[in-house]
Amino acid sequence: MTSELRPAYVLLEDDTWYRGATGAPFDVTPGEVVFTTNLSGYQEVFTDPSYAGQVVVMTAPMIGNYGVNGEDLESQGPMVAGVVVRELSERASSWRSTGTLGAWLTEHGIPIVTGVDTRRLTRHIRERGAMRGVVAVGDAPTDAVRAVLAASPSMEGLDLASRVTCTDWETHGPEDARFHVVAYDYGMKRNIVRLLVAAGCRVTVVPATTPAAAVRERKPDGVFLSNGPGDPAAVAYAPGIIRELVGAGLPLFGICLGHQLLGLAFGAATVKLPYGHRGGNHPVRDEATGKVLITSQNHGFAVQGEEGSDAVPGAPQLVVSHRNLNDGTVEGIRHRELPVFAVQYHPEASPGPHDARPHFNEFVRLMTPTS
Repeated sequence: MTSELRPAYVLLEDDTWYRGATGAPFDVTPGEVVFTTNLSGYQEVFTDPSYAGQVVVMTAPMIGNYGVNGEDLESQGPMVAGVVVRELSERASSWRSTGTLGAWLTEHGIPIVTGVDTRRLTRHIRERGAMRGVVAVGDAPTDAVRAVLAASPSMEGLDLASRVTCTDWETHGPEDARFHVVAYDYGMKRNIVRLLVAAGCRVTVVPATTPAAAVRERKPDGVFLSNGPGDPAAVAYAPGIIRELVGAGLPLFGICLGHQLLGLAFGAATVKLPYGHRGGNHPVRDEATGKVLITSQNHGFAVQGEEGSDAVPGAPQLVVSHRNLNDGTVEGIRHRELPVFAVQYHPEASPGPHDARPHFNEFVRLMTPTS
């Protein structure tokens, strides 16, 4: 951010708009406008590929107070389309900080609008649902800006996984690791790889469209399906690949988009939530134990469930393993017979702080020979 602020605003597709200001060099940027309830961890949020194509509204009143650093990135850089805050701290106060949040976002070309009544904006999204919008420079919306908004794509029907996936195979972890895991990158966060390596795995990360045959040639001990952005139903190439890998008898673990794609592979449907789940404090119940986990979440779609039942409509081979206690949506699924499971939330994001981390140990257990 520069020190000289210009008038700016957030415009939603229902023509509601909110005044603010910016010091970033941009004119108009479209995206789906969503909010997250995270009080901290903003650098992890902005670098999470699952936020690709979205303008993120931070509900915490001040953002940027501890600056940014090079260690907390979940990808190579910011992945969000834009950022909206109530107050942007121009002063970074942390021994780990290497710069301010505003300067870092500007360096990467990400627009940020500050001074917005984010409480009012968040309440509007909760009532009307997440929708397309733009962040733009100016005193008020113009016809030209409205035209940019009208031409922007809807998140429904949008395959963003193919845009954020890696282009080449990558390997992480020691060559002599006990397990070899192939991870499909639909927009995978770096900490997932770190935790798989810490659990004793060598991880081969592959592009989202990698054929199942190419993976089976590597003879992995298990397959991981990563998080990612966009509409799961639009990732039409994934379910067939997943079914082939499951048919080969490989243990499989999915997170977020990977969870949704696993559901689709077995015949389930996905639905768009009104305003999604985004934040670090969502309660989820383990249906087998009754234990409640505090989870980190970032998703706008969900596997369709059936109230009061552990069945997954359209997917008789799957069972609901976890449910969201706020709205009852499906937060986890498991195959009734095969070593296959997935969760909607992010166990790698240190919620609770470690409530959901045992899922990585469960994956390792499924890959461990029984004899």
